Amino acid sequence: MTNKDIDAKAMIASRIKEARKMAGLSQGQVAKLMNMHRPTISEIEAGNRKVSADEASRLAKILDVNIEWLMGKTPEGASDSDLRIELAARELYKMDGKDLERLLKLIFAMRSSDGKGDA
Repeated sequence: MTNKDIDAKAMIASRIKEARKMAGLSQGQVAKLMNMHRPTISEIEAGNRKVSADEASRLAKILDVNIEWLMGKTPEGASDSDLRIELAARELYKMDGKDLERLLKLIFAMRSSDGKGDA
């Protein structure tokens, strides 16, 4: 195995772990959804076990991430901040109207207090 292969494997493992945490799921929860044992997910996240194409596809769906990002083929121009914005948008979508309105008021208040808002 070349250094490039090792780097790719470690990057995929890291992204799976990051996506799982961003999704708010435990290794046990992902294992159950994948019909696997928890230690298998641990081995995948540690980079000690390869992920099949089918497993990668299922993980992407469960973790609600783009398969290209998960496999390290991030589209040109995407950055960590883009991924955080995508995560924030997914979380905002889950909120009810009342909580979303309160959050928006908080954001506007924060922007106004640091001189960046249009208050």
